[in-house]
Amino acid sequence: MDPTTQAFVAALLGALVAGSAVFAWHVSDRLQRSAPPPQEVRLPPGVANVLSVLRSSAVVVDEDGTVLKASAPTYALGLVRGRELVDPVLCSMIDDVRRDGQIREQEISMTRPGYPTRTVVARVAPLRSRLVLALIEDRTREHRVEAVRRDFVANVSHELKTPVGAIRLLSDAVVEASDDPEAVERFAMRMKKESERLSVLVQQIIELSRLQGDDPLEQADPVSVHDVIDAAIDTSSIDASARSVTLSVQCESDLVVLGNEGQIAMAVGNLVKNAVTYSPTGATVAVTARSLDSFVEIAVTDQGIGIPAADIERIFERFYRVDPARHRSTGGTGLGLSIVKHIAAVHGGEVRVWSVEGQGSTFRLRLPRSHDLPDEDEALVVPPPSRTPEEPRALVTTTPSPEARATPPALAAQHQEERP
Repeated sequence: MDPTTQAFVAALLGALVAGSAVFAWHVSDRLQRSAPPPQEVRLPPGVANVLSVLRSSAVVVDEDGTVLKASAPTYALGLVRGRELVDPVLCSMIDDVRRDGQIREQEISMTRPGYPTRTVVARVAPLRSRLVLALIEDRTREHRVEAVRRDFVANVSHELKTPVGAIRLLSDAVVEASDDPEAVERFAMRMKKESERLSVLVQQIIELSRLQGDDPLEQADPVSVHDVIDAAIDTSSIDASARSVTLSVQCESDLVVLGNEGQIAMAVGNLVKNAVTYSPTGATVAVTARSLDSFVEIAVTDQGIGIPAADIERIFERFYRVDPARHRSTGGTGLGLSIVKHIAAVHGGEVRVWSVEGQGSTFRLRLPRSHDLPDEDEALVVPPPSRTPEEPRALVTTTPSPEARATPPALAAQHQEERP
């Protein structure tokens, strides 16, 4: 075959191939145009509107498991990513409902990397056209509150059992030792100590329950910080004298906070009492108060045993004790710091702690400042009494650091008030 014929045949074959391709494209296009369009899955009337305004989590999925509509909280919970459900338990519930049409309800514990475990209750029901509706209620807070309640009841029962049991045993001992006046007196003194501990425990439980009520701060009034500190010092002065602990006060004048004077005095009193209790003989407990912008900071610093780093995060929990044996010997209930935390919270403030084992601790109570001053004579700071050179100077610091503790000469010019 000559070259001309070869070229002609090649051109003819190319034309046939091109024509076939064009014909196939036209046929495909005509078939696509004649085919009915895919039907869009439509939600039942009103479902989309309801889901758009729901504050709880709700989701509608089709027969393939694709999310058609979901409320905003569903995404916040991490149940939906894009158009897919990500929780395997919920997906399994939806498959079961689609298969038999029976409504199901189940509690689910959801775990997400980097997030705390959440507890939800899912209720899944069928809709028409093989659609499935899932309603999800977040019960995490309710479960946490219930766990706290159970823990509180268990702790209260345990704490009440100890002094009540001790009083019962001591009363039996008194009866058996009725012919021994010295033994009766000894047992009676121990009964008195246990009854006092029981009374304090009951009072603190009542106060803590009231602070956790709906309206713990019924009325807020201007409160003189100096008066509150003065009351706390007076309350702890006897225990401090018995332990040879010096109580030192440094308070800026005219400091006034807004709140309940009794509650604030209780909070400061608990901090001072703890500081005295955990201070060694001859130590100093410093109480300072200063203004910080819109807050007043009351700091209580001791030179005691300190708090282990592992316990810092838990010391404000109810009934938590760093050293249970020491608490029993000192009559502590484990509620004092928890009460301080709740009082600070209801007043719109906070409490912080700095501590190093073997060096001591500083607790800082911050409360909103009030610009409504009480009577002038109530806001004045009592001037420090005259001192002789041999009298000891207490260490007062507003910055809880070992360096500040180690430099008492720098405090000589500061305004102080000390009580033995």
